[in-house]
Parts: sequence; structure tokens; C-alpha cells
Amino acid sequence: MATTSTYLNFAGNTEEAFKFYASVFGTSFVGPIHRMGDVPPGPGMPELSAKEKNYVMHVALPILGGHVIMGTDTLESMGHKLAQGNAISINLQPDTRKETERLFNALAEGGKVGMPLMDMFWGSYFGHLVDRFGVPWMFNCDEKKA
Repeated sequence: MATTSTYLNFAGNTEEAFKFYASVFGTSFVGPIHRMGDVPPGPGMPELSAKEKNYVMHVALPILGGHVIMGTDTLESMGHKLAQGNAISINLQPDTRKETERLFNALAEGGKVGMPLMDMFWGSYFGHLVDRFGVPWMFNCDEKKA
């Protein structure tokens, strides 16, 4: 079965971010957290520092509706430069307003709310924020107000 996931890059705090996301969504990692130090050195690759060896090479976490977010730490020593931006947002579509509010409030802790949750003209309960790790999240809930 084909699937789609979202891959997120971080500057050395992938593990912290994914432990936070696991607490928000109440889910567990798909397999272990793989470290940069687990990667066999390739020809011409520079030696990693002890700090970089502990960086996350790969982690995966299911969130809602079978969607999985994955992540890695960028390695400046390998020429990878992280540039946080607005090229992606993770869009969540919970089934209930209550769950939408729970997720929104949890992800907003230490982050910045761009638009609080509110009923929108297209019929959804909508809001967006950037979490404390710089990841943009959008929320669309179609459950109508009781």
C-alpha cells in the first residue's frame, strides 16, 4: 500500500522535537531512533564530532489518520544548512473540535499562534501556529458547533 509522509529537518534538536510530538499525539516511534554515529563512514566523508554522532539520522512517528512524520538533524560539517521557512505546513484534520483544541493548545506551547482557532467562512474550525521548533501546523476541523 502506497503512503505519504512528511520529513522534517532540525538543527540538532530532532529528538527533543519528536519526544514532544509523541507526547502531544500519544503515539510511539516506528522503530528505534537511528543516530548519525550508526552510519558507516563513506569514502571521503569527514569524521563526525562526538556531538554529531549523537544527532538523529532518522526517526518516524505516526500522528493522525495513518500519517507519519519523519525527521533528521542537519549536519553543517557535511554542508547541510537548515533554513526554517514557510515552504511546508502540516495540516491536521481531527474529527472533533475538542481534539482540535487539545492538539492546537499542546503544539502552541512555547510557539507562536498565527491565527487562533475559529469558525471560518468555508465551514471549518480553523487555526494555524508555528511550534517551538519552527514547524508550521494548520488545523481544519469539519465538526459543526453543537
